Amino acid sequence: MTELISSAANPVVKRIRLLGDRKHRRREGAFVVEGIQPVWQAVEAGAEIEVFVVAPGLLGESPAADMVAGQERAGVRVARVTSDLFARVSSRDGPSGLAAIVRARVPGLATLAVAPESVFVALHEVGNPGNLGTIVRTANAAGAAGVILVGPSADPFDPVAVKASMGALFTVPIAHAETVPDFFAWSAGSGVTVVTTSAKAEVSFWDAGYPRPLALLLGAEGTGLPPDALAAGDLAVRIPMTGTAESLNLAVAAGLLLYQARKPDLTAPIRHKTR
Repeated sequence: MTELISSAANPVVKRIRLLGDRKHRRREGAFVVEGIQPVWQAVEAGAEIEVFVVAPGLLGESPAADMVAGQERAGVRVARVTSDLFARVSSRDGPSGLAAIVRARVPGLATLAVAPESVFVALHEVGNPGNLGTIVRTANAAGAAGVILVGPSADPFDPVAVKASMGALFTVPIAHAETVPDFFAWSAGSGVTVVTTSAKAEVSFWDAGYPRPLALLLGAEGTGLPPDALAAGDLAVRIPMTGTAESLNLAVAAGLLLYQARKPDLTAPIRHKTR
């Protein structure tokens, strides 16, 4: 029987803890995924698994244990740890006993495939990793072609974002644009219409047209989009609000726009601005 790792000084366990820090994730191009469904989705998506971390006492004889065994036979490394040690390094209540270290980086916009019906959601300086993970999950559910991070952004590989994405991180392409001009250069070169969002926009998101390929550009909660982004977009829309709240949660706003934009009767063309 394979001896179980019980020491927190084990290199794999130390690496899991180090990858909780963004600078280590960025430097090493790796992050931690925890939970049966997210790890399974990583495998099915063909993600590069560095090592599975398994607590047999927690995972038991579930189908996931058979999946890990199959991956191990195929040559993927498996580190088996005690239930107590897994619980100590886990970021979840009631840990499942399965995690993986996955190798990945956020690429540039050139990696995104643009098809005639593509809908992207673009986020300017999104700061909350929980919101980012939820938007990735929603983008997957709404059939979006990708999520674009514009400017400084929360890390999509942050444990909070990974958990909130519920595995969708491995099925939705994510790309990064360094600046707002970089994003608009890509959209213009790819023939992508950009719909911006603003509380001051004259057009309600219910009444707008959403010609494809399309990118829905949203700003951070509170500050919204900067003037240069609003000026460069093809159309600005607002989400009507009542009550006392000054703004919607970013993930909620993204969900409303994504589902409205996929309605088949709202794809009438609009006249592009000259850029």
